[in-house]
Amino acid sequence: MSQRPFQVLGLQQIAIGHASKETLKTLWVDLLGLQLTGHFESERENVLEDILQLGSGPTCVEVDLMQPLNPLAKPAVDQTPLNHIGLWVDDLPQAVDWLVAHGVRMAPGGIRRGASGFDICFIHPKSNDVFPLSGLGVLIELVQAPAAVITALKTDLSADRVSL
Repeated sequence: MSQRPFQVLGLQQIAIGHASKETLKTLWVDLLGLQLTGHFESERENVLEDILQLGSGPTCVEVDLMQPLNPLAKPAVDQTPLNHIGLWVDDLPQAVDWLVAHGVRMAPGGIRRGASGFDICFIHPKSNDVFPLSGLGVLIELVQAPAAVITALKTDLSADRVSL
């Protein structure tokens, strides 16, 4: 296998789906104390979303509370309670090209701007005959890390390697 031309730096987000994001907010905001930092709505992605923040600084983790705009439409963002996880990567286009070349199935839509303003794309949760590798039931979002995140997380990764 050729050397990977990108690095997964850390967890960017988790996305949780439910029929009512207000019900989710009771737990995540009112009881657990996460900070509401934004909202996102997309008819194309059938989602109404509240964006929360866990931690602070460039390495904070985003927690997205999602409900469908139309409960009868696809994608059904509430049908899998843990909708997807997002991973920071240092070079999204290189990551996509390399993964596809190695048989990983990407979800439709390609690289595009995500709810938080970063470029994103998804590894499909299911494989097929053309692309035998997938998220094995988990939708995985790859997120282009901005410079501050790359610096912070690469420093953390280097420190971890030194301490091993």
